[in-house]
Amino acid sequence: MREILGRRRRLLSRRSDGRPELIGAALTFASEWQWPVLPGVAPDPQGRARCGCPDPECTVPGAHPFDPGLLAATTDARMVRWWWTNRPSAPIILATGGSARTRGGGSAPCAVSLPALAASRALALLDRRGMRLGPVIASPTRWALLVKPYSMEQLGELLYAKDFVPGSLRFHGEGGYLALPPSETGQGGVRWERAPLPGSAAPWVPDVEAVVDAVVDALTRTGVSAPEL
Repeated sequence: MREILGRRRRLLSRRSDGRPELIGAALTFASEWQWPVLPGVAPDPQGRARCGCPDPECTVPGAHPFDPGLLAATTDARMVRWWWTNRPSAPIILATGGSARTRGGGSAPCAVSLPALAASRALALLDRRGMRLGPVIASPTRWALLVKPYSMEQLGELLYAKDFVPGSLRFHGEGGYLALPPSETGQGGVRWERAPLPGSAAPWVPDVEAVVDAVVDALTRTGVSAPEL
């Protein structure tokens, strides 16, 4: 029990010297929560706003998989430990909607993301309404609300039934990815806006229908146009 609590503290905090405990967080995601993860490509050391990948116009610098590719995402603790022992500063990339087809098995949540300012106002309204949300991941430009895995057919039917869906909403489903805290990317640090509660099981996440309905309604009522960023 003491060892588990220690890992939790490392996941949700930082060491005394200020450097993120990336390997501890990656192991928690993979081995305890069964979320398939892999190391992302690091930002370019000569300019953090640029990416270390070959694409000079990369839009998500340091926040995406490259080598290995997304299909290498795994819950295997030995592989995760080897990756971050050799690449200790690599961002942690979640393979959203990952299933047992990934090496080591595991099932990962999906996510709905939107620009940071719009997300902040939407979450404030949802809090006032008493809506229960799962973990929320924040980067300087976008926030992502984790949801239960969904199929493309399910998402298509949900969006088709809407009169209006802001173009700034992005959906991270099967075959997608998301940088997890406490990663450092070219756009800045990734943190928990709503941290998972400590415990031995994977965090609870809501259904995608509930989140999309609530977020679209909140954006409409607060008058936030949520520009497409």
